[in-house]
Amino acid sequence: MSTPTATGARVADTDPDAERVVAALARDLDDGFAELVRTYQGLVFAVALRTTGHRADAEDLAAEALLRAYRSLADHLADDHGAAWLATLAPRPWLLTIVVNVRRNQVRDAARRPRTDGAPPPDSPVPGPSVEEHAEHREATEHLAGLLARLPETQRTAVVLRHVTDLPLAEVAEVLGCPVGTAKSHVSRGLARLRALVDDPGGPR
Repeated sequence: MSTPTATGARVADTDPDAERVVAALARDLDDGFAELVRTYQGLVFAVALRTTGHRADAEDLAAEALLRAYRSLADHLADDHGAAWLATLAPRPWLLTIVVNVRRNQVRDAARRPRTDGAPPPDSPVPGPSVEEHAEHREATEHLAGLLARLPETQRTAVVLRHVTDLPLAEVAEVLGCPVGTAKSHVSRGLARLRALVDDPGGPR
């Protein structure tokens, strides 16, 4: 994983748990990692679930991401500059970046080996509250999950990070590795596609 930038350090200011988690990691890697997991595991699973659309896949994604996070922490802290790296770490966007990267790798691998399990498509949506009202609710409905599954990967991730998990746009941009304006565009386009799917469930992806 890349070394956190000044932007990453500023993002940490939006996370009230960041300082406590970083301090715990500085004291002891194993105990600190346990604190990191306790603090962010719900968020990690929420992002994993809404980007994969399936609970079993989300559990696998979350587990793999946390394993990679631990390995990355161990590698960094074993380095001579580990303490300096840790001091600039914004743990929430750093961890979610790992989740998103693992998911991207899964999507890439799946494209090379298409699924043949005959899984049924998501249920057709029914009229109801606006897309924004659904997306801004922390516990998104299964209906929304079906719609999210039909978005392009980057737009889906942007909408999940911004509206399902309520991350600030600065952190969405940090996780996606793009400027804030680009992240905002991904969110806006994702919401526009969701509106189109609500209006025309049988339309193209």
